Amino acid sequence: MKIEHIGIAVADMEQAVKTYEQLLQTPCYKKEQVASEGVETAFFQLADSKIELLEAMNEDSPIAKFILKKGEGIHHIAFEVEDIEAEMKRLSALGFQVLNEQPKRGADNKLVCFLHTKSAHGVLVELCQEIK
Repeated sequence: MKIEHIGIAVADMEQAVKTYEQLLQTPCYKKEQVASEGVETAFFQLADSKIELLEAMNEDSPIAKFILKKGEGIHHIAFEVEDIEAEMKRLSALGFQVLNEQPKRGADNKLVCFLHTKSAHGVLVELCQEIK
């Protein structure tokens, strides 16, 4: 339906929030921890899209591993979908490698799943659906 958000891996959330508040001229509107992923998130609204900053809460977090391997930077792009389960089935049937068997609860009141970077030319894709 649209680009819901762009996820950016950061090493220091406090500093990154200050940087993006200055860059975007808007305050962070929400911080949230997603314990299942081992991340703390911070969100910025830009018209009808968002920027999500992601900081690892522990060394086993996918974000910690990402930063160790690639450094800070764009981690994923998220697309909003109306029916995440139908999209997972559709994309899987087309040969995309869906990383989650079932959607899981993510940040910002969303159900989420990810597509492997090999499926999208090196980009980690997140599908997300608003939880009603």
